Amino acid sequence: MFTNINKLTLGSICVVAVSVGVSFGAAAGGSYGGPYGFGSSASAGDIAKIDIDVMPDGRGAPPGQGSYAEGKKVYADKCAACHGADMAKPVKGTGAAPLRGGRDTLTSGKPKKTVESYWPYATTLFDYTKRAMPFNDPGSMTDNEIYAVVAYILAEGNVISKDAVMNAKTLPKVKMPNQDGFIAFPQGNGHRPDIFNYD
Repeated sequence: MFTNINKLTLGSICVVAVSVGVSFGAAAGGSYGGPYGFGSSASAGDIAKIDIDVMPDGRGAPPGQGSYAEGKKVYADKCAACHGADMAKPVKGTGAAPLRGGRDTLTSGKPKKTVESYWPYATTLFDYTKRAMPFNDPGSMTDNEIYAVVAYILAEGNVISKDAVMNAKTLPKVKMPNQDGFIAFPQGNGHRPDIFNYD
């Protein structure tokens, strides 16, 4: 008798689960893609702000340039509120990552991954900053401002000298401290981090 009840109960549960799944799938499929009644379509200008790919060899880097002194001002205005004044200690509660420090910690028990210690290419710093920073207004900085803040971050991390000017030609020539800490990935035309470097 208990066997029959169990079979009946199990059968009912399966029917209910399948019905709910089908209903949810139909509802999701029918309404997916909106309209939702909020937001607006991205304009060509909005897309252009982030439609970039600056490759390790400099392909895709836009015209413009920036210096350490210019970058110091940009950083103070647009970056320090989250990443902190010294770049090593982000402001608590912002979710920002440290940008400098951490050299020779990647093989320790407590690796500190920063632009200085971990990132393999300076071009990635430009690409990411243009695409995603500042956090509250991504895409709002000019290319000159981005080159300048990149120069400032790299110089503060002792990766380049403070008199270096960053532009489409000089940026890909920067030798990052951990550039050789990545393994070749020929299919992707570059390198990727060793899987053991992930947290």
